[in-house]
Amino acid sequence: MSEQIDSVPVSAEEAVRLSEQHYNATIVERIDHNDDLSRFRIRPDKGVPPFKPGQYVTLGLGNWEPRLEGTQVEVLPEKKWRRIAQRAYSISCPMIGTDGKVAPIDSVDYMEFYVTLVRRSDSPDKDPPSLTPRLFKIGAGDRLMIGKKITGHYTLGDSIGPDDTVLMLGTGTGEAPHNAMVATLLAGGHRGRIANVTTVRHKADLAYHKEHAILMEQYPQYRYVPYSTRDPENTDAAHPNYVGKRYLQELFTSGDLATAVEDPLSPTNSHVFLCGNPSMIGFVPPGGDPPANPGMLPLLREAGFSDDSDCSGPGCIRFEKYW
Repeated sequence: MSEQIDSVPVSAEEAVRLSEQHYNATIVERIDHNDDLSRFRIRPDKGVPPFKPGQYVTLGLGNWEPRLEGTQVEVLPEKKWRRIAQRAYSISCPMIGTDGKVAPIDSVDYMEFYVTLVRRSDSPDKDPPSLTPRLFKIGAGDRLMIGKKITGHYTLGDSIGPDDTVLMLGTGTGEAPHNAMVATLLAGGHRGRIANVTTVRHKADLAYHKEHAILMEQYPQYRYVPYSTRDPENTDAAHPNYVGKRYLQELFTSGDLATAVEDPLSPTNSHVFLCGNPSMIGFVPPGGDPPANPGMLPLLREAGFSDDSDCSGPGCIRFEKYW
């Protein structure tokens, strides 16, 4: 497949005019973890509005902007040349401030986003990815659009007791809202166990690993537990440290997860948060057929947890909905 480097045929003068019309925020810092994974710190022109950890907002760039070399060709009809490519992202946070202490969302004057570059669509029936091939072309000082409304119901709520256990299960960049939640809980003096568990394809994709290590040193009640699924020790049975693929569902049912976080993870005192791959979450819409490999929701229900809308207090499951 050939590469697309140039933008759609909009003149430089018009591109400037369109950007001035639509863009309302500036990238103040871009932290690249690897070629396909970055943290973007973005400051809205009117300042950061109040929001709750776990919520999300849209980011956007004009279709007139160039795409990153090596990404899928996107052929747009003329009617879309001047439109904005948008996508919603959960808001993460730096976790550690310049003073070396925990940095919750309200301690900085920017919003942080944890973004994976999608180079190509995963199906020939789908359109090429529109936003990230443009987003990964820009950096500090560049302009973009940020949505006017921060929204989402995937938040900590007000029913977590100071000594309750909080279990957060995420995959990939689904860690982002959990980072914001963790920093808020720790800064607020939460005493109970906080377990932030994530799975990634490769351990090289753990962009916040250093920050989590610092927090674990400062807060003995905090555990960050990362797993991988595609490193050599996951896929090569001859590897001296072979453990197989580590999926959250199996770790939970085997009891390995409770051992790793040093907590029984009981519905009598634990709250559960799920964010990331829908297969991990395991939501089945009414009338839908359950998958052969269940996600976390049915497994947690079997263990005595509840995802009922009126659930409050320990034993409740909250999950981010991407559908």
